[in-house]
Amino acid sequence: MFRLTKKMIYALEAVADIAYNGRVNPVQSRDITKRQGIPQRYLEQVMQQLVRTGILKGVRGPKGGYFLAKERRRITVGEIVRVINELDSKNIKTEFVSQSDLGTKVINPLLDELNQEIMDKLDNITLQDLCERAKLKGVESDSDKEFVFTI
Repeated sequence: MFRLTKKMIYALEAVADIAYNGRVNPVQSRDITKRQGIPQRYLEQVMQQLVRTGILKGVRGPKGGYFLAKERRRITVGEIVRVINELDSKNIKTEFVSQSDLGTKVINPLLDELNQEIMDKLDNITLQDLCERAKLKGVESDSDKEFVFTI
């Protein structure tokens, strides 16, 4: 069954931060930590998994950080949630399995259906959508500051 974990929320905030604040230079994890208040121990584990699955690209070195591996409009919230769910599921031993007819024939299918509806909804929300929402809500972006030209 779908559970929105703390790690999933941190991953969504981190990737949305990269999408919203990154443009020319990679976004450094310490900047994400500062802006989003995500503990460093969660962030590094999540970021490495997102790099391995092709959602992010990592750049090493003192000026290193993270870029989106694809355009904002091509990455969905559902993709990010699935990556973290997979990471979390490796640590979960077993899930509850009902032993009753009511549970296996009625309740479990209902929960599966709800889970699918949630994931379908998340698959229809892109990082571009989140960035547009942030702009509408007046969230300040570091990428706006990078494009200051003086003549």
